[in-house]
Amino acid sequence: MEPTRERDEVYSKAVKAGKRTYFFDVKETKSGDKYLTITESKRKFNNEDGSFSYEKHKIFLYKEDHEKFVKALQGVVSYIETGIEPVFEEEIDNTSFLTSSFEDFSFDIKD
Repeated sequence: MEPTRERDEVYSKAVKAGKRTYFFDVKETKSGDKYLTITESKRKFNNEDGSFSYEKHKIFLYKEDHEKFVKALQGVVSYIETGIEPVFEEEIDNTSFLTSSFEDFSFDIKD
């Protein structure tokens, strides 16, 4: 009998960077679709009892979003290295949720 993979993990790469470790884990759904999880794990010291704990942040990246994610990541890394602002085919409007109006909503209030 083949051993069961933990959480259907098929590949993993860890990158240590100071107090942080980044984990890039390829996982597989029951239907066989692969997706990526990126986890930032930061070691923290508890001054009260002298123990260590880990703070974790996780991103799930699904197959249909890979291309856009990689292009955006390459663009911002390039900007950091060169100072030249990248041009993206499809711009993301980060403020659309702030500019939407509540006029589009209706509420049914019952007494």
